[in-house]
Amino acid sequence: MMTCIIIEDEIPAQKILKNFVGKVPNLELIDAFNAAIEANRFLISNTVDIIFLDINLPDISGLDFIKTVENPPKIIITTAYPDYAVDSFELDTIIDYLVKPFSFDRFLKAFHKAKKNIGKDQSLKTTISSETLFLNVDKTLHKIVLDDILYIESDRNYITIVTNEKKLSYIDSLKNWTSKLPKNQFIQVHKSFIINGHFVQKISGNEVYIAQAKIPIGRTYKQNLLQQLKIV
Repeated sequence: MMTCIIIEDEIPAQKILKNFVGKVPNLELIDAFNAAIEANRFLISNTVDIIFLDINLPDISGLDFIKTVENPPKIIITTAYPDYAVDSFELDTIIDYLVKPFSFDRFLKAFHKAKKNIGKDQSLKTTISSETLFLNVDKTLHKIVLDDILYIESDRNYITIVTNEKKLSYIDSLKNWTSKLPKNQFIQVHKSFIINGHFVQKISGNEVYIAQAKIPIGRTYKQNLLQQLKIV
């Protein structure tokens, strides 16, 4: 299942896009926004595969918005103005440019183009080996891909490494792991927890949500967490 959001300030145009998205199998609309700033806040802690983006927006233009997003997903421009096409395609992340009014067939063609590009990106990622290590737990060596770690929990003399597929507990300290993990990706949020920032779904109060887990945020760690996630 691929995911998308819509950034479009004109409600009739937004409704058309929602209708088109609903007709495409394996494409899920996560949310629709009337302004780029609202979408930017969403993308700080969430990821999607595709953005359907208008250019003329009430706060900043769609093209300027793209430049504010770190690691932007694939973008399909939806606009009434063909004049921006040349400028748009100077941005690598823009896959297609739809001029309103456009048909569902044209919309579908743009979607398949984005899907094909996303497939190429994923294929490239699989050819680049992520850093791995082996943990000796109960006399068995378990392979761990660092990028797959959701979080690490410490409980007295034990730590637990949690991924989507496994939980491994053994004698070790959280401090020993801080030197093993990429500092721009893994963040200590509590004296007993280190999280993978790539998997943060949301932050509510003093808890951060990753997969099905609610992880406490220590008072002395919160400011660093917000800075690392670039929350403003």
